[in-house]
Amino acid sequence: MSYPYPEQKYWGDHGEVNAVFRPAGTPPDLGASGAGGNATHYLATTATTRGEFGLYRVEMGPRAGGPKTHFHKRISESFYILDGTVRLFDGERWVDARKGDFLHVPQGGLHAFRNDSDAPADMLVLFTPGAPREEYFEQVSRLAHASEEERAAFLDRHDSYFVE
Repeated sequence: MSYPYPEQKYWGDHGEVNAVFRPAGTPPDLGASGAGGNATHYLATTATTRGEFGLYRVEMGPRAGGPKTHFHKRISESFYILDGTVRLFDGERWVDARKGDFLHVPQGGLHAFRNDSDAPADMLVLFTPGAPREEYFEQVSRLAHASEEERAAFLDRHDSYFVE
């Protein structure tokens, strides 16, 4: 099956200078390396990519855990392991994903991830099309003190549906 190219978004004839460079040493946008080794780097946000995708580097400290099984209705999510071992749930089974392993989860696909190992792990997470995940990453920890209504509204706004 072949798919057509996406809708044209640039209409000029000569190109333009609009690339965004992020050096490797840029500090994480969220989290602190000293706090359990957990950090999230906003490599390409929805704003940067004009809604085409969001790309994040997630550093997980030893035994960092991760989100429970969930799915998204409007976005796909993909995982690429850079270092360490990340347990990935593909909807049927948990696998120990290592450097170079990749998992793509289309809309509606059940998935989860966590670091159960005694070593840190590092991965790229890609959302397509782009979604404003930064607010989700920055505020999800506040759900512990939210009412059920606030929690449900937050998760719905961020296209995250958890399976009990």
